[in-house]
Amino acid sequence: MKKIKYFLSIIIIIIAFSGCYDDDFGSTDFVSTAKTPDNVVTLFDITQDNSGLVTFTPNSEGAVSYDIYFGDETTVPSNIKQGEKLTHIYKEGTYKVKIVANGISGLETETIHDLAVSFIAPENLEVTVLNDEALSKQVNVRVNADFANSFEVYFGEVDDETPVIVNIGETASYTYQEAGIYTIKVVVIGAAIATTEYIIEDFEVTAILQPLEAAPTPQGRKDADVISIYSDAYTNVEGSDFNPNWGQSTIYSEIDIVGNPTIQLGNLTYQGLQLGSEVDASTMEFIHIDVWTADAEAVKIYPISSSTGENFVQLDLVPDQWNRFDIPVTVFTDQGLSMADIHQFKFVGVPWAGGTIFYDNLYFYKAASGADPFLVEDFEGIAPAFVDFGNIADVEVVSNPDASGINTSAKVAQLIKTAGSETWAGAFFEIAAPLDLDTYANISVKTRSPKSGAKVLLKIENQDASITHSVESTTTMINGWETLIYDFSGAPKADYVRIVIFFDFGNNGDDSVYYYDDITLLN
Repeated sequence: MKKIKYFLSIIIIIIAFSGCYDDDFGSTDFVSTAKTPDNVVTLFDITQDNSGLVTFTPNSEGAVSYDIYFGDETTVPSNIKQGEKLTHIYKEGTYKVKIVANGISGLETETIHDLAVSFIAPENLEVTVLNDEALSKQVNVRVNADFANSFEVYFGEVDDETPVIVNIGETASYTYQEAGIYTIKVVVIGAAIATTEYIIEDFEVTAILQPLEAAPTPQGRKDADVISIYSDAYTNVEGSDFNPNWGQSTIYSEIDIVGNPTIQLGNLTYQGLQLGSEVDASTMEFIHIDVWTADAEAVKIYPISSSTGENFVQLDLVPDQWNRFDIPVTVFTDQGLSMADIHQFKFVGVPWAGGTIFYDNLYFYKAASGADPFLVEDFEGIAPAFVDFGNIADVEVVSNPDASGINTSAKVAQLIKTAGSETWAGAFFEIAAPLDLDTYANISVKTRSPKSGAKVLLKIENQDASITHSVESTTTMINGWETLIYDFSGAPKADYVRIVIFFDFGNNGDDSVYYYDDITLLN
């Protein structure tokens, strides 16, 4: 059922379009190839008192300030810094408002908005409410209307909720805690005291309960370098039982996802896996597994030895995406587990029971047979000339804060992602000779992070940053050294001499301290 209420009053409509003079975010050389401000968005908040008072709140990636040209009789633009707001009063009429985002190096991005002041209440509403096709329990609302500039959405899951407010033509999104039936209210806002409401009753919020895409295809490896337990990419250990009767209440299924067999563990308490034969994984270096979930916080994975029992590592999970893990076997051997006689695995849910996980590509592996690993940088000699960007603190070489486990070296690189730094903040340095990607397909980096599940993006660039290639990995430990492996086999041919790293990519800084070391080329 839909209900629409109309109130006649003054309203301002913003129809935004942009002409962005946009450079690709490819270079991190802020002297010669600085990035043009990107994703420039301006929120226009109209005071609902018939006064015509407009509050401008611009935001973007890479801008330090904004020039606002109001488009009325005001001839001189107003300048505000990133994060500030500005107000202006308009008379009845139509105006072209220009927002110029200024980058740190002088590069600009311009957006232009049509602004109209009218006495007509919002009408001809077109409201679209849909479940997101890829994100579980997320609902997206879009509104188009005549004589309207913004809208609020009350999604109806909690009492006294704070509405989501966006401009007309943009998308308001909300992720529900629980799937179910909800009443959603849309309030169309203008400059007038009155508003126009649009109510959607009995809207069903749905959960995506399984992945829509198969797990990523593993890198091609030689048989001698892999012991595969469950993966279509390699030859698996024969005769394994993936659902032995260990008295568990977990619901086991093997399902097909886009033609790819995948194991589903529902209501996961614990689940065993009995190998068809005991395997000697003592020469292997990593355990790989891909995990997807809509509702589990984490999963504990236990390799089990015939002689020394079991040890585990907890893998924190990001919902609604494939989480890829490369777990160093030293995580287990340092706890006293023998890798010479592995005969079982065990999975334990976090929290206990209720969550469902899907997994694929469970296998041991080691660096490819052939060329020995080539150490690119270990920070033990003369420190490279770091260049940082995105408002982080300086990167520097420091004493190893935790000389143990897989990294007992004396010196490491430290990067502090300062509070308020950009989501893409990071640092790079250059090397004397180009990376040999003809001989080596992978780059490994030892990292130490205060967060599990943080994205660590590794990027390589040629001298002028005209050719780049990025690969993403995810931390699995908290305040412990681990090795992240990056597959650069898909990088285009180039002389790559610049190595760029981004910690907790996609999130603003929060003063977290990250360390990295031993950047190495691997087959």
